[in-house]
Amino acid sequence: MERQTSIHRPFTAACVQFNPILGESDRNIDALLEAVQEAAESGARLIVTPEMATTGYHYESREAIAPFVDTIPGYTTSRFEELCRRYAVYVVIGMPEVDPATGLYYNAAALIGPDGYIGKYRKVHLWETEAHWAAWGDLGVPVFDTEIGNIAINICMDSIFFESARLAAVQGADILVFPTNSTAQSVSMLQARAETNGLYIVSANRTNTELGYHMIGASAVWSPHGEKLAESAFLPTSEEDMHETTILYARIDPDLYRNDAKARLSERRPELYKELMLYKAPWDFSKSRESKNLTVAVLQYEPVIGDKQANLAKIQHLIRLASQQAKAQSAKLDLLVLPELSTTGPLDGLSVEKCFELSETSSGTSVSFMGQLAVTYQVSIVFGFVEREEARLYNTAVLINPDGEVEGTYRQTHLRPDDKRWAAAGDRISVFPSKTLGRIGLMIGYDALFPEVAGVLAVGRADVIAIPSSWSGPCFNEMAINPHIAANSFPEGAIAHWATTAIGAQAYTIVANFTGTNRHFGGRSGVYTLDPLYGLDQPVVAAAEREEILLAQITTLQHDWWFNQEKLIASRRTEAYKRLVTRPVNEMDCPYRK
Repeated sequence: MERQTSIHRPFTAACVQFNPILGESDRNIDALLEAVQEAAESGARLIVTPEMATTGYHYESREAIAPFVDTIPGYTTSRFEELCRRYAVYVVIGMPEVDPATGLYYNAAALIGPDGYIGKYRKVHLWETEAHWAAWGDLGVPVFDTEIGNIAINICMDSIFFESARLAAVQGADILVFPTNSTAQSVSMLQARAETNGLYIVSANRTNTELGYHMIGASAVWSPHGEKLAESAFLPTSEEDMHETTILYARIDPDLYRNDAKARLSERRPELYKELMLYKAPWDFSKSRESKNLTVAVLQYEPVIGDKQANLAKIQHLIRLASQQAKAQSAKLDLLVLPELSTTGPLDGLSVEKCFELSETSSGTSVSFMGQLAVTYQVSIVFGFVEREEARLYNTAVLINPDGEVEGTYRQTHLRPDDKRWAAAGDRISVFPSKTLGRIGLMIGYDALFPEVAGVLAVGRADVIAIPSSWSGPCFNEMAINPHIAANSFPEGAIAHWATTAIGAQAYTIVANFTGTNRHFGGRSGVYTLDPLYGLDQPVVAAAEREEILLAQITTLQHDWWFNQEKLIASRRTEAYKRLVTRPVNEMDCPYRK
């Protein structure tokens, strides 16, 4: 089915930054009612409160929280129903739930509207604190049809897992509400989740410290284009605690419910995403066992469109310079990543006949030439070319090792509209074991708009993801969160989607892009890291408009860090993901059809 909202005019959403008193549910509910009423009287139609807003967050056991849990619907929701009717508003309340049928507890959120209780969400991906008393959410990510739009809910840790917001999007959500108790990580992911899925995201955080756990504020509203519509103050330490309630407002425009990201949902290829259903924990004997200390380089340059020899000469020159720069830093270069279609540049506007002229087989000139360079400079190289196999052409990326051997070949699986003129889509997303690098995942340019690709690579235990790319926007926006939220600040020009790819896959993500004003390429190649938010490492990003060799040192795996790929894999809830790997039964079941 396809819902038609009855609200066509913009309306106001409110993020209520409320700080509950631990174990004082009655007082908290009374204070929440006052705050919600204030937001309603100020004109808000959608009002979102933080995670566990009725009780506070830290409980050490089921016994400790037992006096404060409530059914949904129940006493708590009934307290808000009259207010919702009176002001014709929709309210989301974060709270602990007890299921009367099973006696199980959940970290949950309830949605109440003008006609009363609508529905609930149970947090799917738990953080350590609530894991001592809460069961994993078992309702999936329901989407609720309301007069102001289709509303879904995620809670805090859910945002680290792309599947949570993606499940909302593929089921037709327009707005994702996000109660949280965040110290940085979960709120840092929201811009990319909004722009990838074409969703408004309304996030409500706390602004104080509870039992030593400091929540940073920075509640925000993001548009479906990844624009920051509003953001509250960032409070970095407990010294800045703000105990009083504050409310953030922003405008929601239903005209933006239809957008390019929503349209791209129809380009998803669920048949390629089946690995998302695999739960490779606690055992996975294919994963890397040892960390690798690697020196990696990105070559950002302006291509000569359609001139293979000129591009190969430029690549050879840049590789020589990159090797010299690494030696000047007393380092040996381990991996070079080049942009998409490295030897020809993008083929936009070229005839199909010309594309065939520029194509090669997998043993052609470009692969042979790159193999020789890899041997000469004793470096692994990822590059792209137009591959020909019989009558078909592919946008292909190749990983070559220092012995000149091909260790991996990837054919782009999600094609840009213009590339569909000449290219066939690949049929596999793979991770390649490398003699010197660990496990390497490859994707190409447009693939990055489909987070399922990085998700499959993470399940395949990629230590590094290399992305040869060619983009000029507006699909990839610069990070717009408060720059001080990260302990190691993201560099100027960092791209939100690529930063989120690295953190969400817990794999170093190396993006090589073209630059140059002739085709308005975006530049901003980068090496994106596992956790700059809490100070583990530091991303590096190239300029927008000049050729550049970007060097970085990385250490894979990070066994001892508080969050890493091992913990990511162990925290995945595959039973909730089935909707991402299956197609609708028929077109009428597809909520995002044009």
